Amino acid sequence: MEHNHNSAEEMSKYDKALSLYKTNISDDEVKSAVNKILSEKVAENNTLDVNKFLFNCIDLTTLKTTDSVESVMKFTERVNDFAEKYVDLPNVAAICVYPNMAKIVHDTCEVESVKLACVAGGFPSSQTFVEVKTVETGLAIHDGADEIDIVISVGEFLSGDYETMCDEIEEIKAVCGEKHLKVILETGALGSMENVKKASILAMYSGADFIKTSTGKLEPAATPEAAYVMCQAIKEYHKKTGRKVGFKPAGGINTVTDALNYYTIVKEVLGEEWLNNELFRLGTSRLANLLLSEIVGEEVKFF
Repeated sequence: MEHNHNSAEEMSKYDKALSLYKTNISDDEVKSAVNKILSEKVAENNTLDVNKFLFNCIDLTTLKTTDSVESVMKFTERVNDFAEKYVDLPNVAAICVYPNMAKIVHDTCEVESVKLACVAGGFPSSQTFVEVKTVETGLAIHDGADEIDIVISVGEFLSGDYETMCDEIEEIKAVCGEKHLKVILETGALGSMENVKKASILAMYSGADFIKTSTGKLEPAATPEAAYVMCQAIKEYHKKTGRKVGFKPAGGINTVTDALNYYTIVKEVLGEEWLNNELFRLGTSRLANLLLSEIVGEEVKFF
């Protein structure tokens, strides 16, 4: 497959897409808009029902160098146990693992509502051949993945090579077909809110079903500011295309308050329509026990 990087017409396709949106935004404006939302609105969302909802949006994640068949099986069995022990509570949304663990989760998970998500595409750096990215994605889906989480080619984006970045997403989405593709922007590496907005638009334009803040492997990970800008981009994109793209903050979600902050931003920017686990996820494992403790009213270390 040949890439003609000199083709002005090709380049302009992406610049044209970006020109339809307000990308000239200042970090300070974003900060003050976010502070206003969080100071005025978070308190009212701190309810039992919201905590149950947030639990139901968790992508329960294990992405460790030390993951093994045995540890991932145990991890998955906790989700089965949860369904038996907490019959009245909704389960997590998905279990998220490395692609070589997809089959283990697929064969172990007995809860039909829980999706199987896999990171792929040379996660977390995205520094590998596009052929490897597409093959890895295909193998994960073959082994049962319902959802694929990939990282954009951050270096290509930052050097203005939108074509390479977008072509890769399109190729990986083609392999995914009907399966959901979550595209991670790694917002902490993008340098400005303007870049977060541009990367959001380009990812959606290239077929992302979800846009996600971070891998959790780089600092800073998710921030309310990045979330706000991404949700604004989703809203504007939906207005122009009619297509609803989901939002997933991930990395550094360590407290119930963190989760409530993201919930509040989604609610204020995108509205109730986005408050379901088809369009809103939280990438975290730490949060599961904390939310469960809040819900049942005592400290629980279940997961």
